[in-house]
Amino acid sequence: MAQINAFFEMLHQYGGSDLHLTSGSQPLLRLRGQLQKVKFKPFEHDELKALLYEITPEAKVKEFEETGDVDFAHEVPGLARYRVNFFMQHRGIAAVFREIPQEIMTVEQLGLPERLRDLAMLNKGLVLVTGPTGSGKSTTLAAIIDHANKNRRDHILTVEDPIEFVHQSQGCLVNQREVGRHTQSFKAALRGALREDPDIILVGEMRDLETITLALEAAETGHLVFSTLHTQSAVKTIDRIIEVFPEEGQAQVRTSLAESLRAVVSQTLFKRIDNKGRVAAQEILMAIPSVRNLIREGKTHQLPSVLQTGRDQGMQTLDDEIVRLIKEGIISPEDGLAQAQNKEKISALTKEEPR
Repeated sequence: MAQINAFFEMLHQYGGSDLHLTSGSQPLLRLRGQLQKVKFKPFEHDELKALLYEITPEAKVKEFEETGDVDFAHEVPGLARYRVNFFMQHRGIAAVFREIPQEIMTVEQLGLPERLRDLAMLNKGLVLVTGPTGSGKSTTLAAIIDHANKNRRDHILTVEDPIEFVHQSQGCLVNQREVGRHTQSFKAALRGALREDPDIILVGEMRDLETITLALEAAETGHLVFSTLHTQSAVKTIDRIIEVFPEEGQAQVRTSLAESLRAVVSQTLFKRIDNKGRVAAQEILMAIPSVRNLIREGKTHQLPSVLQTGRDQGMQTLDDEIVRLIKEGIISPEDGLAQAQNKEKISALTKEEPR
């Protein structure tokens, strides 16, 4: 058994999300969103390097030593999978491990809006799940894909870097490809995907112009495409996609996005105060005709007002979800106020001054 497994077991036992191992520092666990030190001596560079290399594929060791950072997935049978990143810093080698549970939780188990199950059953189009790093995007997407896997009879193809949640084929055939192992890049995999008869395509992240272009093309040609972006709100997500393109191509991409977009789910994680763990709050923008028109006409600044009045169409604002979570005693008013977009609205509820 690899020596590092003792730290994985500790992370799992305490219900943490991340393990940080850094030269010159004690190990740290991220518990309920905050880093906590482990009672262990600080690592020396060579000591930590040996510990990490014990579980690292040879090709990834070579890549790390050539570039100074590397990503891959690691699995401890019977425990969990981990999304791994190694990087060099001024005291030496460092690593972060994000635990990926072996069991995929359902939309219901996660307490997510029922509307997300409907997204799994769409025939075609683009669905985006967005939020900052560590906001649970992968967990939410896994629950949506799991619902499709159980309730459809289709071909699901994922392209990830690395593969996180592992889906066993159930009602659907599921093929999962990892960038660097099974394909050279997101771009290469997406070009190939259109010849592999998929009904649903999951793109781990829309990182660059070409990946975004290919994802839009797949959605426009009759596929249901899911992907993620590191953006803070539904409206900023749309603006971000358009701004990636050169100015002379933005009118065309507005038209393409207006035609293919089905929904944007933007989420933020909060520490629970009613029990252990964290809870996600979502902002949901559905691509109803008025939303499509505003995207096409370059009037995305008007989308917040559509969000606020679109509850009957399955929409919700982040602030409304924050209000609900505070009123139900699930999150603290302080945390809600810190993440709110309209701080005056939350401040009135919490009787605190906006910061």
